Amino acid sequence: MEDSSKKALLVLGCPEVPIQMALALYAGHNLIQSGYAVLTAGNPSVMKLIKTSDPDSHYLKKLTTLEQSIEGITDRNDTYDICICFAHNDAGISYAATIRYLLPDTRFITLVFGREADTLSTRIEYPGEVITEIAVHNPIPIRRRLQEVMGWDALKS
Repeated sequence: MEDSSKKALLVLGCPEVPIQMALALYAGHNLIQSGYAVLTAGNPSVMKLIKTSDPDSHYLKKLTTLEQSIEGITDRNDTYDICICFAHNDAGISYAATIRYLLPDTRFITLVFGREADTLSTRIEYPGEVITEIAVHNPIPIRRRLQEVMGWDALKS
């Protein structure tokens, strides 16, 4: 189902908020089902959680560090058709802003979640789609909003 001509980048922030991993696996799965080759970028803790949660790489097949993903964009001119950034703190917004600056022509979605999601989303000063939900343990409301934005069939999942 993967089509190497369509590429997606998932940018994961600090794994402190539990719903991030569920949303990342969900987004990766649906992007692959939609024909995208998916690269997932995150810090070492996120990578360990992914490898533990998805040991056979069914949902998130290709992993890299945040730094290597930025290097790929700047040094190798890596491009993506879509980028989904996950943010629950200022650092997540900073990474999203950096990636957005480097990928100005990419469809760009920022998922803002956690206890301070509403306040945090007001700090976004870059163009793109923003999905904001005060969510820490229950991924369903933000998942539904992502389904709507992406056009994924909400009834099948």
